[in-house]
Parts: sequence; structure tokens; C-alpha cells
Amino acid sequence: MLSEFGIEQITIPLPFRLNHVNCFIADGSNGKTVLDTGLHSEVTKNIWAPIVAKNDIKNIVITHYHPDHFGYAGSLQKLTGADVWMTKTDAEVGLTYWESSSLKRKRQDYFTCGLPRELMDQLMTDEESFTARVEPYPVVQHEVVEGMKIMFGKLEFEVMFTPGHSDGLFVLYNKENSILFSTDHILPKVSPNISYRFRGNPNPLQSFITSLEKIKKLNAQYVFPSHFKPFKNANSRIDELIDHHEERLEFTYHIVKQPATVYEVTISLFQHLNLHQMRFAIGEALAHLEYLVANNQCRKYLSDDGTWHYEAV
Repeated sequence: MLSEFGIEQITIPLPFRLNHVNCFIADGSNGKTVLDTGLHSEVTKNIWAPIVAKNDIKNIVITHYHPDHFGYAGSLQKLTGADVWMTKTDAEVGLTYWESSSLKRKRQDYFTCGLPRELMDQLMTDEESFTARVEPYPVVQHEVVEGMKIMFGKLEFEVMFTPGHSDGLFVLYNKENSILFSTDHILPKVSPNISYRFRGNPNPLQSFITSLEKIKKLNAQYVFPSHFKPFKNANSRIDELIDHHEERLEFTYHIVKQPATVYEVTISLFQHLNLHQMRFAIGEALAHLEYLVANNQCRKYLSDDGTWHYEAV
């Protein structure tokens, strides 16, 4: 369907269980525009090389700062001289998250979650390994703002902010053809990771649910996500995602009827995790706990050993 509108999907492999990311390229207002770039890796480089050779890429639009979308932006910008566009929120995070001061703070965050020392050390090694997957950083010249119109192929898309998966995430919507580039906001086979980061958005799960309700009003018929294949009927999937998180919130509330650390809640909510998945699981457990705190269903307190404990009220 996209090809009839002059839009091409570029699927780039990832070295994770979620083993690919969908990027896109199309004619823009003054040359080719790229939507997301993949991780900085040799695989990504080899996929983009022939595309760069054949196309005059003028703009690179990054939907959010996560490495599988943002990581190759700086390298692609150097190859093409293209301008880079991001939301202000995610540009600030993407250009600072993997710096040493931020990673040092991350270690302290893990400590307050009650993680075993060995696991904390392993997670920090994993976090630090991502620096090479996002550098060189792009120079972000333009801010993506709510309501902005972007020509992509033969169609005009509206930028719609959908915080939750990241604080500055956005989707693109074409009303005439009911086409939604859902990025990581709505995925067909898995629930997008919703993580609390100890900074930024204090209640990302509430933001995610609010964003889902916002997009539900569009009744989008054709959905092109950043992972997995395109699907139809966004509203059906939105209902499933909301139901999923309502169930997880109920389960989380049950877990903290006795005071528990973030780590204890995480291993109760999620099983059979590898190291990479553990990082996301901790953030998601936190997001559910902070949602309960914000809704006066749970209290949190700092124990004598410096770890946060959560307890249902």
C-alpha cells in the first residue's frame, strides 16, 4: 500500500529478541526524507549505503531517542548532510542519556530499586555498551512540534504527540487515507515498553493511556508500526493495550499488599528475562508502581538501607 504513495519501508535487523526496526524513506518537500534510522552498527551501515548512493536525502526525522531509531542518525547525517528533526524533549534526552554523568546517576537509580549488586553491575555494563550504538550524535537543527505537517511521499501527515513509550514520542497521521505511522506507540504483537526513568515524565503509564485515547479518536484504519508488519483497525489494538495495562496494574497492586522493592515487584511481574530485557522490565514495573502512587493506591518510602519500598493503601 505504501508504494502507491511513494513511500518505501526499510527493515533493519536488530541484535535483540525484538529483532528488527522498520524505517521509512520517501520524497519530502525538498528531496528525500528518512523516518528513523536504526541502530549504529555495521548491519545498519551496509543497508543504508546503497540507499544513500541512489537518493538525495535532505531530512532525517527521528520519532524518539531510543537507540534502534536514533542510533544511526549522526552517521547518516554525516554521509548525506541532511538536517535532523526531533522533538525538543527527546533531542535533549538522546544527546545526554549515554554520557558518563547520566550513566553514573543510572547506577544510583538501580541501587534504590533494590537490585542485587551483581545484577546492577551487569546492567550498567549493558547500558554503557550502547554508547557505541548511538555515536556519533546528530546535530539536531529542527524541532518537531505538535500539529506540524510533513510531506512524506505523495501524502501530507500531521505530527501528533504521543508520550508514554518516550516522553517526546510522536506519530504521523494522514486523515484522507486514514494512515497512521504508529512508531512505537502502537505495536501489533507486543505492548510497547513503558518505563519510568526517575526523571522526566513522572507518570509515563498515564501519559501512554491518555495518548492511546487521543489516537483512538482518529479511528485509523491502516497502521504502519516501527516493529512487526502493518495491520488494520488501530482502535481494536488500542483497546487490547489498555486492557493489558489495567490487568498489570491490578496484579502490581496485589504484589505490593506487602511492602516490596522495585526489584521484587519486577521479578514477580516478569519471568525468564535476559539481561537486556531486565532493564526494560525494571522500568515498566516502576511505571506501574508510580501510576499507583499518583492515583493514591500505593505509597512509597525510602528505607534505612536507601532502597525505595512500595506498599498498597
